[in-house]
Amino acid sequence: MSELHTNTTPSCHDETKKQEQAQEDKPKPCCVCKPEKEERDKCLLFNTEADETPASCQEFIDKYKACMRGYGFEV
Repeated sequence: MSELHTNTTPSCHDETKKQEQAQEDKPKPCCVCKPEKEERDKCLLFNTEADETPASCQEFIDKYKACMRGYGFEV
């Protein structure tokens, strides 16, 4: 008689499935941090000179980045 061996270690398939589930649960970048994004965009739109990012907008940029990181996005 042959015995059935049960593999108790997670397989690559299981790990991939977990990653896919985590991505499905993660919100889309366009749907989060809307107030921070709006403030950042307004500042950049009305204060940008040539190709430089004005120092006055750095606060808004940092807040937006921090918010996005809080949702697991790399910025």
